[in-house]
Amino acid sequence: MPVYNERYLVAESVRRVLAVESPLISRLDLIIVDDGSKDGTRDILRALAAEHPERITYIEHEKNAGKGAAVRTGVTHARGSVTVIQDADLEYNPQDLPRLLVPFVDNAADAVFGSRFLTSEYRRALYYRHRLGNHLLTGLSNLLTDIDLTDMETCYKAVRTELLQSIPIRSRDFRLEVELTFKLAKRGARIFEVPISYAGRTYEEGKKIGFKDALRALGAMCRWWVVDDLYKPDQYSSDILVDLLAVPHFNRWLGDTLRPYVGARVLEVGAGIGNLCAKLLPRDRYTVSDVNPHCLRYLRNFADGKPYMDVRCVDLASERDFAALGQNYDTVLLVNLLEHMADEARALQNVRSALAPGGRAIVLVPQNPRLHGSLDEVLGHQRRYTRQELRAALEAEGFVVEQLFDFNRVTTPAWWVNGKLLKRRHFSKAQLKVVNSLTWLFRRVERVLPWQGVSLIAVARHPGVRAEAVSLGEPERPTPQQELLAV
Repeated sequence: MPVYNERYLVAESVRRVLAVESPLISRLDLIIVDDGSKDGTRDILRALAAEHPERITYIEHEKNAGKGAAVRTGVTHARGSVTVIQDADLEYNPQDLPRLLVPFVDNAADAVFGSRFLTSEYRRALYYRHRLGNHLLTGLSNLLTDIDLTDMETCYKAVRTELLQSIPIRSRDFRLEVELTFKLAKRGARIFEVPISYAGRTYEEGKKIGFKDALRALGAMCRWWVVDDLYKPDQYSSDILVDLLAVPHFNRWLGDTLRPYVGARVLEVGAGIGNLCAKLLPRDRYTVSDVNPHCLRYLRNFADGKPYMDVRCVDLASERDFAALGQNYDTVLLVNLLEHMADEARALQNVRSALAPGGRAIVLVPQNPRLHGSLDEVLGHQRRYTRQELRAALEAEGFVVEQLFDFNRVTTPAWWVNGKLLKRRHFSKAQLKVVNSLTWLFRRVERVLPWQGVSLIAVARHPGVRAEAVSLGEPERPTPQQELLAV
């Protein structure tokens, strides 16, 4: 609950929130951030926090910093499974909070917006021009995000806490509503809407939002449509994952390159946010895995409605994780992952344990140790491979290396300049856009370039039955004698 100069309403707001009870809520904690109030609100809140120390976490900003800043402070202290933003002005009824939670329980929602314009029990009739402006802003937001909402500007946004805490909040004022909507949409969150009651205030009663805020919202839409600032830095380098969204044509090129070797029953380890699997589907069975909880949430949303897909948390270094998979796959994809492993041999043993006899491991790794630089460091690459090193590592674990070839020769000079010469720690957005737009050209000149590729791809077989049938994901054709016996 962000609060600023609400001395006449805040006590009742707090009382109403603490009074909420529902079978869906095992515990309701209230985090109040006073954003530099000067009208006596702060004394009231201190008294309320002292009266309910077990349920209220109270934080003060020395100076007024805006609603977005207050929400940012409050979110860092959230501990429940779902976090809801609750204004202190009595326009939103806390008795609607249980209604917001239903999609989390019934439909695995990531975020639920309380809509003031869906059918509800009641709604105070107020400014028509405000409603018209809201519809215009929501319509533009829907056009840019391709998410069909009825009320983008609603205060009631309930979000899974882990997801909300992973999103960097930059807005300091009411532009927060736009920022959260656009970032949730870009993160692929499962967003639902439920109707809520609404008792809006007049300007005489203290309403604070106005025409200037609408103009700011338009500016925020332009900003967050262009800028992909979706992840806070974390141990999984999640903030770098978003860069991969900027190169869909490049990802399609990689998918086209690997597709001839991919079978019908596929395990992709370290699938990230599904950039590759989206180019290889459908299959008889496709298991995507990762250890990053943000990626797993994204992948589960992506797999919704695809009965041939399943999502698992699989650590390439964990023998236990692979034991649970069994020898059920004819293809294991390992793209930009082996170079992260301290125990390379154990990782490849785990890959082999998931393959049926005759199945293939398709391994893509960064190539050429002389290219190792700052970009490799930030990505967590422990090594870059030579052809001899990758072949030796695979053969040491019993694989038969069928093919070994370069990929992405075109960007080798750019990788050297950025990682070795300029010591950059992040991909340039402009460079990524150039790579994506010129991928059609890269694919045509790739084979004539004389130097090594940024990446090296190995296709290695688990010794067993014929690999031709496995590579296409098709059963071996019976011999004429077998067909006659079957008849």
